[in-house]
Amino acid sequence: MGLRDDLERFREVGEERREDLKEFISYGDLGASGSKDIKIPIKVVDLPEFKYDRLDMGGVGQGKGGTPDVGQPLGQPEPGDGEGEDGDPGEEGAEHEYYEMDPEQFAEALDEELGLELEPKGKEVVEEVEGDFTDITRSGPHSTLDFERLFKEGLKRKLAMDFDEEFVREAMKVEGTTAREVFEWCRENNILVSMAWIEDEWSRIPDDERGAWASFAEMEENVERTTAIQRIRREGLREIPFRREDERYRHPEVIEKKQSNVVVVNIRDVSGSMRETKRELVERTFTPLDWYLTGKYDHAEFVYIAHDAEAWEVERDEFFGIRSGGGTRISSAYELAKEVLDERYPWREWNRYVFAAGDSENSSNDTKERVVPLMQEIDANLHAYVETQPGGTAINATHAEEVERSLGEQGNVVVAYVSEPDDVIDAIYTILSTEATAE
Repeated sequence: MGLRDDLERFREVGEERREDLKEFISYGDLGASGSKDIKIPIKVVDLPEFKYDRLDMGGVGQGKGGTPDVGQPLGQPEPGDGEGEDGDPGEEGAEHEYYEMDPEQFAEALDEELGLELEPKGKEVVEEVEGDFTDITRSGPHSTLDFERLFKEGLKRKLAMDFDEEFVREAMKVEGTTAREVFEWCRENNILVSMAWIEDEWSRIPDDERGAWASFAEMEENVERTTAIQRIRREGLREIPFRREDERYRHPEVIEKKQSNVVVVNIRDVSGSMRETKRELVERTFTPLDWYLTGKYDHAEFVYIAHDAEAWEVERDEFFGIRSGGGTRISSAYELAKEVLDERYPWREWNRYVFAAGDSENSSNDTKERVVPLMQEIDANLHAYVETQPGGTAINATHAEEVERSLGEQGNVVVAYVSEPDDVIDAIYTILSTEATAE
């Protein structure tokens, strides 16, 4: 195995780190990735190799100034290649490359990592196409006539209406009977024969054969009655009684192709209490969710809403870094979210997710009186609230608990708690697994 093969093998070993999404999401540099390309760092392993100095005039293994005597001090090492004079130890970062994934690949990898089974729901009809000829109509071009169905219907009628003509003719030879009595006897024995057929055949019975049987009972004991199947096997199928009403025409099934559209409303508390650590936990939770849902759906759009006591829509680049000094009224964000969704993303056409995050601190009674009713009014696949409280819940951080207590049994509402980066994966799993099981 050569050095090039070794290098490829070491790179493969390095790429195995991409499978550890949990570490990347909790501690990796999410900011290096965009909305459509996720870059997961790979450590490149440098292999040892020989380097030759062509300008060195000494011989191999001679060194400078000859070979030192045994016990001779070597002196202080001289500066050489690889020893920086200005930099401090560890100042330069290690060499990295990136394993790039698109959102669809990221979603597949996260599904595998967390054991998720989220199936996107198509809503908007974007195309109607003709499928297989599985639909049936009573009229249509002759070329689409379903001959197989027509034959089956006629055959069923043949089997239901067919009767043993010879058996009935023998009944006409019963002594002293009339055509009417033979007809009534046929009805009693479930022989489907018309009075007109009996009258027509009655005239064809020779006089010397009449009175051959003393009674219908005697005739039945001495004459074998055959079934329609036996007669078809013996004589073949001479005719099938087709009717116009049996005709059916094959028609292509119209298939509606639906596009699975999704809009994700990300809401973040930017009030004075949301310091850097809390903001980072929000970013680590929301960013993978954005990638995941982008990969799952045909078309994804995102709305970013920041709020303190008031709410306003922002761009994604501003969303995770913005901070104000105001108080907190979470309902202001839900009021704006409802307005945006109603105007731009109708529920009949869009899958809707509303994700909110903050430290659970809210103005008095706002959660119970305004936020909870608004969450109930906003139709969505899933409502999620992520509490970010490093070190545990503060005394006045009650919003998450109130939402969970009021709406926890609703099925499409979930609350997750993140106090450190290690909690992020659990929060993501809690949110997405709730969506996967919601009706």
